[in-house]
Amino acid sequence: MKRTFLLIFLTLGGLATYADWPEFRGPRGDGHASAPGDPKPLGLPLHWSETNNIKWKTAIPFRGWSAPVVMGGQVWLTTATEDGRDCFAICVDAKTGKEVFNEKVFHHDSPEPLGNGASMNSYATPSPAIEPGRVYVHFGSAGTACLDTKSGKVLWKRDDLPCRHYRGPSSSVVLFENLVILTFDGADLQYLAALDKQTGATVWKTNRSVAWNDETVPGPMAKDGDLRKAHSTPLLVTVGGKPQLLSSGAKAAYGYDPRTGQELWRVQYPDWSGAPRPLFDNGLAFIVTGLTKKELWAVKTDGHGDVTETGVVWKLKTHIGKYASPLLVDGLIYTAAEESFVTCLEAATGQTVWTERVGGKYAASPIYADGRIYLFDQDGTTTVIKPGRALEVLATNTLAAGFMASPAVSGKALFLRTRTHLYRVESAP
Repeated sequence: MKRTFLLIFLTLGGLATYADWPEFRGPRGDGHASAPGDPKPLGLPLHWSETNNIKWKTAIPFRGWSAPVVMGGQVWLTTATEDGRDCFAICVDAKTGKEVFNEKVFHHDSPEPLGNGASMNSYATPSPAIEPGRVYVHFGSAGTACLDTKSGKVLWKRDDLPCRHYRGPSSSVVLFENLVILTFDGADLQYLAALDKQTGATVWKTNRSVAWNDETVPGPMAKDGDLRKAHSTPLLVTVGGKPQLLSSGAKAAYGYDPRTGQELWRVQYPDWSGAPRPLFDNGLAFIVTGLTKKELWAVKTDGHGDVTETGVVWKLKTHIGKYASPLLVDGLIYTAAEESFVTCLEAATGQTVWTERVGGKYAASPIYADGRIYLFDQDGTTTVIKPGRALEVLATNTLAAGFMASPAVSGKALFLRTRTHLYRVESAP
């Protein structure tokens, strides 16, 4: 299996370190805290509570579901006022939990209302991405900015990329070579755009190619453009020795050339508003089709053009997580549903291994570390399970306020963002 690795090195005091958690879902975008095949344990805690194994707890103002990113002793995340008028980039010292920077990067007098999606989304849901000296924050059509991590100052910003998000922005930043890749799947416009890291200038822009045919679906959703929306973040992989960007949109998923934005293939499905990030293994992309039907598809990534009839290997139609991204460990996929079920299935065949009611509703995406799977629910409970062909619960831990944001890992610490606070969770020495 070949995979694109995002290992970023930075010199601090003569020592080389790496971006422990540079983007949504970690170094490879798949929720794994360690590189495949690395036997060295990180030493993450198994148990914690509000009074146990909490290194620090820092209040985060306003409202945001963006996942933290971690590099060089800094933790960056975004937030926004509940009315969406002001958008902020926040930096917290990873060691002490003290706020280092709090920069207001965008202001809008009349932001688009979140509408019926207010309870599940925010104006600061897209996660940032970080590399040496720079962090890239994104608020959908409200704006994208690059900040200097030493000074906290804005190096460039863009607020001229249009999109009617309708229920708020969600797709996170993806970095590739000299590009900042952004996804806009709105009710009016649907496209991907790549910006130059140094200047913010547009390098390429690719419209979604699927035919919409909204008129075939009666009701207010088609009228409002809801059928064209999606929330997923693309995944960079390597297919046949070449980079490929896997991107799930409304009514179709795509493979793109990340250097040019050229569409390589697409597969069509009758669904929309999908949020989970794709997975990749042994030439297959694993894609959640959307919010209403919630199917998980395995699709070949070496095709060309429309591969709907030729590229789909299998489909799973029950107990699929509609918000939390799936997780792949040793040939098994784990999907945590909003309805409290967790399902384990074989990646190669799509056959269900087990489905169990673990409890909780899941929006944050799970992670894999130290031979454990960590599941974070909306009520603040983390259920830790052992991966395998039977469910084995190792621990349950609860923090206040609940999880909407996905976690980050750095060294022996978990960085967990609840609705109100950012925690550093680490075993006492």
